[in-house]
This record gives sequence, C-alpha cells and structure tokens, in this order.
Amino acid sequence: MATYKIDAAHSDITFKVKHLMITTVTGTFTAFDATMESASADFTDAKITFEAETGSISTNNAQRDGHLKSDDFFNAAAFPKMHFVSTGITKKSDSDYVIVGNLTIRDKTHAVSLQTQYAGTVTDPYGQTKVGFELEGKINRKDFGLMWSATTEAGGVVVSDEVRLLMNIQMIKAA
Repeated sequence: MATYKIDAAHSDITFKVKHLMITTVTGTFTAFDATMESASADFTDAKITFEAETGSISTNNAQRDGHLKSDDFFNAAAFPKMHFVSTGITKKSDSDYVIVGNLTIRDKTHAVSLQTQYAGTVTDPYGQTKVGFELEGKINRKDFGLMWSATTEAGGVVVSDEVRLLMNIQMIKAA
C-alpha cells in the first residue's frame, strides 16, 4: 500500500459561481490537506481524504470573503473545515476516472461525483514520485446549508445555487 500526501505548493482548490447570472466569480481555499492510499498502479482502489479550512477562502475581495465566512455561508467559526472522503473510483480510460465520495460542508453531507483526469506520474529532480490529477464537479450550495440568497430589482438571482469545483492536484508518494 502506497501513501501519497498533497503537495499544497503545486495544487489549487478553486470554485466558480455565477454572480447576477452574467459573470463568474472564482474563489480558492488556501489551507487544505489530502491523503491518498492505493495498492494498485492505476489507483482504482485508492482511498482519498481531503479537508480544507473554510476560513481560508479567498475571492480577492475582503468584504465578500468576510461574508462567505459568516453564518450566511460557511460559518467558519462553527464549522472550520469541510471534508471529503472517497467511496469509490471508476476508471473510464487510461486517463479518465470518476471519483465518488461524501462531501461535508457545515453539518451537511452529500455524495458528489468528480470527473477526474490522471495527468501522469513522474519522479522530480529530488527523487520524489509525484502524481497529477485534474478534478471537476458541481454541487448545489444550498444542499450544504449555504442558504443566503438575494434577488435583483428585476427578479434575477444574485448568487447561483450551482457551484463548479475545479481542482489541480499534485500528490507526493511517501518514502
């Protein structure tokens, strides 16, 4: 069984959500950790755990970030971390996988499906084995208790319920 840890310096956890249904706001989590354990070379037996600190959310706007950390959204004071635990992996081709697991935000847990592209395995100049993945998925924020909503004068939605998840992950194999 091989164990891999996320290389946070070479990974990013981002999300995108429509604002006023005409533009997309991008945010990131800057403090996160992940572990993957796998005995098979193709990772189909992998067990993956991930967590991000909700207070590390950044959209490059301090006022918006403060609102996202409030009880209207993540309530970072009461729920400082979000968690993901894989429940299964399906290999679609040499590079395409689907990872299914349980995502917990606040006190709500729901199954999510992540389209995953395996980008390869390399040995870096320091002799470390590294594995790369790109993941995409969608969630409904309200399923996780992120309930704040407002409408414009014309009746339009200020913040979309659908949130797109985009992750570029580099894992380091433990020695």
